[in-house]
Amino acid sequence: MELLEREPQLEQLREAILRSRRAGGIVTISGESGAGKSALLRAATALEPTVRVARGLCDPLETPRPLGPIREVITDLSAGRSMHLDLGGATTPAELAATLMQAIAAEPTIVVIEDAQWIDEASVDVLRFLVRRIESAPILLIVTYRPGEIGAGHSVRPLLGDIARQEGAVAVAVPSLTIRAIRALVSETGLDAASVLARTGGNPFYVTEIVRHPGEGLPASVRDAVLASTNAVAEDDLEVLRLIATAPDAVDDRLLPLLDIDVPRLRRLEATGLLMRSRRGVGYRHELARLAVEDAIPLAASAPLHARMLDALERSGSGDLALLTHHARAAGDDRRTARYADAAAADASRTGAHTEAVAFLRLAIEHFIGEPAERADLLERLSYEEYMVSHLSDAIEAISDARRVWSAVGDRRRLAAAHARQALIEYYGADRRQAERHVGLAIEEVDSPGYAAAWATRMYLQLRRSDVDAVKASARVASDVARERHDDDVRLRSEIFGAAADVLGGSATAREQLLDWADEARVLGFDEAASTGYSNLVAIDVDHRRFREAGELLSRSLPFTVDRDIPLCSQWQTGVRGRLHLLRGRWAAALEDAGSVLEVEAAPLALLWPNLVAALVLLRRGASRELAERHLDRAWELAGRLDEPLARLPVLAAIAERAWLLDVDDDRLDGADAAIAGLHDGNGGEWAAGDLAVWLARLGRPVAAPRVAEPFALELAGRVDDAAARWRALGSPFEAALAALGSADEAVAGGAVDELDAMGAIATADRARGALRARGLARVPVRPRTSTRGNPSGLTNRQLDVARLVAQGLTNAELAQRLYISPKTAGHHVSAILAKLGFATRRELIRRAGEMGLA
Repeated sequence: MELLEREPQLEQLREAILRSRRAGGIVTISGESGAGKSALLRAATALEPTVRVARGLCDPLETPRPLGPIREVITDLSAGRSMHLDLGGATTPAELAATLMQAIAAEPTIVVIEDAQWIDEASVDVLRFLVRRIESAPILLIVTYRPGEIGAGHSVRPLLGDIARQEGAVAVAVPSLTIRAIRALVSETGLDAASVLARTGGNPFYVTEIVRHPGEGLPASVRDAVLASTNAVAEDDLEVLRLIATAPDAVDDRLLPLLDIDVPRLRRLEATGLLMRSRRGVGYRHELARLAVEDAIPLAASAPLHARMLDALERSGSGDLALLTHHARAAGDDRRTARYADAAAADASRTGAHTEAVAFLRLAIEHFIGEPAERADLLERLSYEEYMVSHLSDAIEAISDARRVWSAVGDRRRLAAAHARQALIEYYGADRRQAERHVGLAIEEVDSPGYAAAWATRMYLQLRRSDVDAVKASARVASDVARERHDDDVRLRSEIFGAAADVLGGSATAREQLLDWADEARVLGFDEAASTGYSNLVAIDVDHRRFREAGELLSRSLPFTVDRDIPLCSQWQTGVRGRLHLLRGRWAAALEDAGSVLEVEAAPLALLWPNLVAALVLLRRGASRELAERHLDRAWELAGRLDEPLARLPVLAAIAERAWLLDVDDDRLDGADAAIAGLHDGNGGEWAAGDLAVWLARLGRPVAAPRVAEPFALELAGRVDDAAARWRALGSPFEAALAALGSADEAVAGGAVDELDAMGAIATADRARGALRARGLARVPVRPRTSTRGNPSGLTNRQLDVARLVAQGLTNAELAQRLYISPKTAGHHVSAILAKLGFATRRELIRRAGEMGLA
């Protein structure tokens, strides 16, 4: 049927295809189900028949097939060509995107991802990498989706956001048909165009079905419209239509003989207009049609049809575990559902799709029939996957269920292993007491398969408590047992934790050794060990003010945790990055990171730094004091539950800072002296102890601190000018200003107040003014009207940094990478900057950058 009222959309697509021959491009095609997105695509690609087209379809599976559309695109690229492409050893989104780029960079190619409302998260990650690099190759990426089926938290939202921020991206909306188009369609049918429009809303699929069957009138629903096409179909052919409708995607040609579907029957069914053939096989022309036929299958007939499809898939040797699971469940076959869901979960976990692994394992457990011990195995795996995606309460519930099974069947070895697993989960839930209890129970059973892991977990708990000597003692046991049992995962954990203890102890070589161990774990596929190693090292780097090293590590470790779907560690590292920004005086960025963790269901362990960062920024700015107090109280509670120096001391320092700011007493500081005195040399606490000791001294409560880091030692010794200089060299402007307040040089002390004002520390600057007046300074700087008066158009210091990068021509994606923020946040910054400067476009900012001092 003729394509009507699509000329503007076709022209948009044609121009995008032509432009993509020179440089990459991106197009989104949005429209409701039945709007004609696929028809528009076919018409557009037919205009340029020499351009290679590779399609990937997203299937409406309950749990999406990991990398389903990406695999189909690569299959399409390989079809009919001498080269053969597969995913090979590529496992991360970056590697898979590189595989795609390699396959399509040689010649102009259109990559089509259809029905992205059903896309899996792993495919989203691959496509996001592709989007950011698409300008370098003659590729046109086209993504179709139904906007009405994409909610605020939908997995495709980040991809659509990235696309929207790409300069030159084209958004094609496929509207409903107007009365004019409908008149043309019904001109020879005797139907009333106005009536058809009123009853269909102009949906092209509905209209097409009515025009195709003008004597039927308007069906009351899509189901009736589609089923009208099957009225004349023989019963045995209708059975095949129903069988094909049970498949969420086209039925592979290789399955047709196994399903007793021959060529004559296919031709009869294609004549209904419902089915179409493609390189993937036989399927419905419209998803709505498939759903209509599937919904009309009698209840008693549905399970046998799915069983028939499942049998054919098994006989064909299909390895599509998600599809096998789908049909097994619909067939009511509990055993096969559990078996395939189990295997699909393992496959998803291997590819870093832990969210999908959780869904498959829940399904496997729901349909499990077998021995209690086998069910406990599934529960343990579910617990691990829930832990990886930061669903800690669900992880504890699953491992607790597993423990009850092992206890009931009298398997002490497996019970001990479950205790080892639960210890780690409890710790991430910020419950050290429970973690210590479970690890103690686990270590009692020497023959347990989790014995080595239990010692590694004990090492980790000791490391987090900065008990360097205890870590080294435990390392010998963990390492020996791991090697004896050929457990590379635990071996690498023990090496990583041992190296981290050495880093705390001041070893000059341990940091590089730790990175080597973590990189080895990453290569071997031990994602948890690798990400935990990176997370702990970057936390130590930030605490020890190794800002450059921390930033470099985060630039590769944080993307790794996102690529491998490990929210547990990505949340933690984002919180640590927020602290890094805070210490470097980048408060807006610090609040962005803190907020991004606090607004999700993050692990309690990951909430310490976001709460502390939010509290300090708000207190220093003198804004939202009640909210600041809540954040500080939450940080204090978490520090108490974790009971470790490198958590408790920074929170005590923040409490002391609050007491100084507000000029109040705080009984939480009563134990501060003991907290400092409890530290020992060589445990990495010299920065945390120094911070607290200096704040206590400012409160008039000097303490006898053990060895502290140099800038703090200088201030405690009264060498405040040297301390300020050292802080400036390190890149900590707030700490430098606070130290300079004590300078005997009145100009220096007054300048420190100006610096505090400039960085937005209004409350701190006001408190400093009072302190300087109390010292008898003749001239104390008054509060300025705005902290940004020296910047162009009142830009904040953070905005000024961003504006300079925009002036260099950086895109939002490049800004995000440079500033360690999300592309969405980068876009917000750019919009705010342009509005303040009164510019309509980036080009205007770039053109006038020199005269504004931005170049």
